[in-house]
Amino acid sequence: MADDALFDLPTPAGADLDVTTDLHLTGGLRVAVDHTFGTAERIPLDDTSWVDHVHGWLAGDQALMDMLMAEAEWEQRSRWMYTREVTEPRLTAEYPVIAQAPHPVLHYLAAALTAHYGRSFTHLWMNWYRDHNDGTGWHADRPADRQAEAVIPVLSLGASRRFLIRPEVGGKSRTILTHGGDLVVMGGRTQRDYRHSVPQQKPAAGPRLSLNFSIDPPRRSRRDATRHDNGSGPREQARADLSG
Repeated sequence: MADDALFDLPTPAGADLDVTTDLHLTGGLRVAVDHTFGTAERIPLDDTSWVDHVHGWLAGDQALMDMLMAEAEWEQRSRWMYTREVTEPRLTAEYPVIAQAPHPVLHYLAAALTAHYGRSFTHLWMNWYRDHNDGTGWHADRPADRQAEAVIPVLSLGASRRFLIRPEVGGKSRTILTHGGDLVVMGGRTQRDYRHSVPQQKPAAGPRLSLNFSIDPPRRSRRDATRHDNGSGPREQARADLSG
């Protein structure tokens, strides 16, 4: 399947940000976000789905990456893929309630995203791709794929990797090359009508973390919950929760 390359920015724009500006908000960690989102490029997928690629949104991504790699509770999980249980080719950690996370910098990131997109990002799911042999297959993020519209920001730290997106029904994929500090935000009906992945690759790559932010899911009626639960077969179980 052919890929349509969208963006590649060899020099991260975040290098121009002053990492000392927000130290009182980051717990002293030398990082800073671009509160203006000045490098954002809106990629329309169709009339109701879009992706923002914010080049170099975070400066000092290596400092944040080093802290999270050392202090978050990482684990390698397994999941059912159709008829067999497989080990996920990546490590995972999460903060179900960002407000309770022990690192002020995570509160800082969520607040900046909330202020810009007008949604209260309260959950954080993180993936650690240890090298080029780690990745994630085609999926939509749960439970965002059950909402009429959703906004899911994904912050990349560390090595550059390809982020692919294609229609849910299949077809040509598009490629966004993410660098450390880049922000990719999927919005509108993207989670319902499209699928995304970070594929394993042959060229060597260093470690990369993805930080995936989400809101509190809307409460479902008992009828909706029953319908979804009864319809969750092996294919549904094979889909990732939040990974990018």
